[in-house]
This record gives sequence, structure tokens and C-alpha cells, in this order.
Amino acid sequence: MAPAPREHILNSFETALRTLHDNLLLMASLTERNLNNTFAALFTRDNELANQAIADDEEIDSLEKQVDHDGMDILLRFQPVARDLRGIIAAMKIGANLERIADQATSIARRVRKLNEEPALPETHQLEVMTREATAMFKDSLQAFTEGDAELALGIKPRDRQLDEMNRGIATRMTERMAADAGQIRGYLDLIFIARNLERIGDHATNIAEDAIYAAQARDIRHIGTQSTAV
Repeated sequence: MAPAPREHILNSFETALRTLHDNLLLMASLTERNLNNTFAALFTRDNELANQAIADDEEIDSLEKQVDHDGMDILLRFQPVARDLRGIIAAMKIGANLERIADQATSIARRVRKLNEEPALPETHQLEVMTREATAMFKDSLQAFTEGDAELALGIKPRDRQLDEMNRGIATRMTERMAADAGQIRGYLDLIFIARNLERIGDHATNIAEDAIYAAQARDIRHIGTQSTAV
């Protein structure tokens, strides 16, 4: 059998790449909706939004499997190299991080339903800055990947350290509130765990930013001093 024309092979490769990226972008869109619903549920005490966020997690899980399958299929069929190879590997890793961000949002939504069983805690609004920053880091890390913007990606890691500081501050303040108001210990504990979920969302956004830099510049910035030469 004669080999397939090169143009046909290239077209098939481009189609497969486009499908991979389309599924990744759909997954990112659903994850963003998941976060928005979760945070709105937290501050408006809306159980319906919390339930929607929990329900959406299953579709995001399915898309992660599809992105993984798409990426592996491209690697096996076309054996891409250099920037194409890095982009595919990064897309698969980003899919995993999106799934974990959705998991954190789902965990928050479940705690929101618990919080809504009790009187509202004014301290809940102390989490607003954290939710805004976690959401912004998520969006910026994805923009860095889709646009190949290494400068934007590099700015994510310092912001993650700030989110860590916010998490520690929330934990300290809620622990003090537990000592002052023992009747609301469960609610304050829920707020501590939600802050921890937000901190982990920042971690996953940082991972996405690191993958964006790897895809664009073949640099591994996960550990200080670890960099590779661009191909």
C-alpha cells in the first residue's frame, strides 16, 4: 500500500490537535462556571448553585479522560516533536489540573450546603478576597497557556505565595473565633477548610502556569534553577 500523502497526514494531525485543544477549552469553560457557581453559592447561601457545581463535576471528569485520550492518541499516531510535543504534554497535564480545581470547587460547594444548615456567619465574607484572587489566577494561567504568554505565567507563582498567606490568616482568625464563640465551631471549621480549598486552587493554577511556560519556551520552572534549553 502506498504511503499516505504528506498533506493528508498533516491535515489529520492538525485536526487531532484542534480537537484536543477544543476539548481542553471546553473543560476550562466548565471549570470556570463551576468556580463561579460555587463562590456565588458561598456568599448568597444558594443551595441550588451549590448543587449545580457538584453536578457539573461529573462532566469535567469525563472531559479530563477525553483530553488524556486525545493527547495519547496524537502522541502514538503522529510522534510529534519540539513545540508540538510540548504543547500536547502540557495540555494533558493542564487537563489534570483543571479536574483537580473542579474537585476543590465541589468540596467547597459541599461545605456551603453544610454552612447553610446553620445561621449565616458574617466571617464568611472574609473569604471574598481569596475567592477573587484564586479565580483571577485560574483565568490568567489559562490565558498564559492559550496565548503562549510566558511573562503572564511567570507572575502567577508570587501570587500563589500571597494566596498562601491569606489562607494562613483566615485559619488564624477563624481559630480565634472558635475560642470566642464555641457554639459556631463547626461553621468556623468549614470556613478554614474552604480557605484551604482556595489555596489549593491557587496551587493548581500555578501548575497550569508552569505548563504554559514549558509549552512556550521549553523551560521547567517547577524548581528553582531547573531550566531546559528551548527546542
